[in-house]
Amino acid sequence: MIMPIESGDAKLPYPTRPLEVLYGTVEEYVIPEDEKAQVLDQLYIFKPVPSLDEERYDLHEDKKFKVREFRVIREGGRNWLVSPYYPSSGGSVIDWAPADWGD
Repeated sequence: MIMPIESGDAKLPYPTRPLEVLYGTVEEYVIPEDEKAQVLDQLYIFKPVPSLDEERYDLHEDKKFKVREFRVIREGGRNWLVSPYYPSSGGSVIDWAPADWGD
């Protein structure tokens, strides 16, 4: 489970749906494709922000993915940018490595 470091974030202006994960259920935002770049720019904690078409490697899942496949979950009063594989392995943005990491 991801634990918040400080008090909460404002909810994003998108509907949510339940997402089953290893330890229970969290809320997942339903973000329209045409707004994903804006959300990525807002939540990505490193610089530079990758393009949606770049590949990254999920260290927990040991698999590659396109950045546009990211998920945003709401848990513990915070918004979290996570891997598309979050439900099975729990990788957040801090676990995204360059695509060639796993080669």
